[in-house]
This record gives sequence, C-alpha cells and structure tokens, in this order.
Amino acid sequence: MNRPPAEIPRALVNELLHHAQASPDVEICGLIGGRAGVALTCYHARNTAATPASRFCLDAKEQINIMRTMRERNEDLFAIFHSHPRGPATPSRLDVELAAYPDALYLIIALHTRGVLEMRGFRLASDKQLHEVELLLPSES
Repeated sequence: MNRPPAEIPRALVNELLHHAQASPDVEICGLIGGRAGVALTCYHARNTAATPASRFCLDAKEQINIMRTMRERNEDLFAIFHSHPRGPATPSRLDVELAAYPDALYLIIALHTRGVLEMRGFRLASDKQLHEVELLLPSES
C-alpha cells in the first residue's frame, strides 16, 4: 500500500524535539491538531503512565480538553506523539496494540539513537500494524 508522506512544519518539529530534550527521563506525549491535512498546533499532555520512563498515557482530562479546544478551533486530530527516551523511534509492541486512530499520524521521537534526535512517523493500516510514512519538513518562508 502506498502511504503518502506527512508534512509537518519545521516550527512544530522543533517544538517537539525541544520538549523531548527538556524531559529526557520520561516519555513526553500529546496531540497535534490540523486542518485539511496540514499540521497546525501542538498540544502537550501530562504522561500519567505508571512507568512514564518507558510508557505513555495521556492524562484523560487533558486529552478531553485538548479535543474540545481542537473542535473549537475547527482542527482535526492530525497526530499523536510521544518519545522513547532510551529506545529507537519505532513503535513498541504496546504502541501497536494501543493504536486506535487510523486517520492520525503516530510520531515517535527518540533521544538516544546514534547520539542524535530522531523523529519518525507511522500510520495504522488495515492489518492493525503501524507502517512508516515519510515525513516532509518544509522550509520556513
């Protein structure tokens, strides 16, 4: 199946990478709102997982508030993001099991891969697996 690339503004990418670097011991998480397939707004959420160093769970109240704000701004769910502080930017078994939004992009940020930050994107396919998609970072005008 041919998966179209996902375009994410460089400013949003920089915001995500900075947030991950600022919280190197826990998985950061949140949502990105967009309109007409264009990423617009990054919404950070508190990670309420029992083991936030190796799992993520968006705070339920914050997630509801973020979804409400996105509706008010006429935004759709563009992406769900989280980081892997100690692992690669690939979906874990649990990431795949919990993926439930086929229209959303799943972004994973890795902090300790070959000494550089890495961000990769995935989409949930009909086979219930997360398949990688190319990320395009347009230049700022």
